[in-house]
Amino acid sequence: MSFTECPANLPEVHVKGHVLEVFVAFFMLGLTSFGGPVAHLGYFREEIVKNRKWLSEETYGDLVALCQFLPGPASSQVGFGLGLMRAGPLGALAAFFAFTAPSALLLFGFAYWASAFEGPVGMGLIHGLKLVAVAVVAQAVWGMARNFCADQFRAGLAVLAVVLVVAFGGSGGQIAAIVAGGLGGFLFCRSEPKTEVREVLFAPKGWIGLLSALLFAVLLFGLPVLSDMVVDPLPGVFASFYHSGSLVFGGGHVVLPLLEAEVVGNGLVSQSSFLAGYGATQAVPGPLFTFAGYLGTEMQTGYAAWIGACVALLGIFLPGALLLIAGLPYWAVLRQIPSARGVMAGANAAVVGVLGAALYAPVWTSAILEEKDFAAALCGYVLLVSFKSPPWVVVVLLGLTGIGFAFI
Repeated sequence: MSFTECPANLPEVHVKGHVLEVFVAFFMLGLTSFGGPVAHLGYFREEIVKNRKWLSEETYGDLVALCQFLPGPASSQVGFGLGLMRAGPLGALAAFFAFTAPSALLLFGFAYWASAFEGPVGMGLIHGLKLVAVAVVAQAVWGMARNFCADQFRAGLAVLAVVLVVAFGGSGGQIAAIVAGGLGGFLFCRSEPKTEVREVLFAPKGWIGLLSALLFAVLLFGLPVLSDMVVDPLPGVFASFYHSGSLVFGGGHVVLPLLEAEVVGNGLVSQSSFLAGYGATQAVPGPLFTFAGYLGTEMQTGYAAWIGACVALLGIFLPGALLLIAGLPYWAVLRQIPSARGVMAGANAAVVGVLGAALYAPVWTSAILEEKDFAAALCGYVLLVSFKSPPWVVVVLLGLTGIGFAFI
């Protein structure tokens, strides 16, 4: 992969590194990075910018801003970009695999042994994990609403998104909601403030960015056609997860309703297993998108469980990587276009509504069956929001609570 020269007015950054050092650094981060995407960015800054000094604060800030602007898992995209800047394409792959592997393997193990969770203890634990999902998604909706629905118009876009999701249902309703939000932002949110942005150091050349964007689009529209033409289930699995990974705006938790529509709506995974896996995902370090590995393991594809997990993981992470490569050469220009800023503002407001609709169904309706369930989920929410407790603490407490409820 070719790279552009460092502009003369930017601080010099030492970018020549070995793939192995990238792998070691991100593997340690993959083992210890609890707390979700925002926390991951803090861990990256502390380890990569402050301790290892691989790049400047300014360059890191520009990379983070780009990844938050694009669809996809922001923290994983930032990690991919950091590896790219440090050791080229192989460094990007090393950063991705090292950061993703710990949580993916843990969730694979949870899915693989899920059948052992029978009897009151196992069923109670599964119910407790569903309560975790209520608390975590409620926290995500509240936080995203404060950030992305700061005025009446964007709040209205969020409500419109809920209406569209309820009216149309499934992935069609979610796509309609995001498209409507983007269109509303394009028309009425062009006054979003500009950000001073420099060209990102050592970005791929422009033709590579265009090629990546073209590949992204071909896969997005071509995979569903391919999956309909073949009998083998794996292309369909890959298409479902690629589709979900392509539409994640605003934060990793938004993948919940997208995946629920793709895998539960199509009967590939039961709703109970889906929510239990999502709750378990909160207890492991690393990116939330590794939830896809759990779902790929749960699916009955006729192949070994690890193959389903790998296909799902590749499908959900690939679009974010392609979009990052596509956006790097053009970021300095793209962020200054008022209509582009408006589209993103509207789309982010709409995904608040999409996630809000998912908070009610299936998350709330599947987990809150009695008054005590509501009380437990509320306690988990307060621990997350008011006491700033790590998600894994809430997982442990509500898991034990669910087991206790099973014996009452």
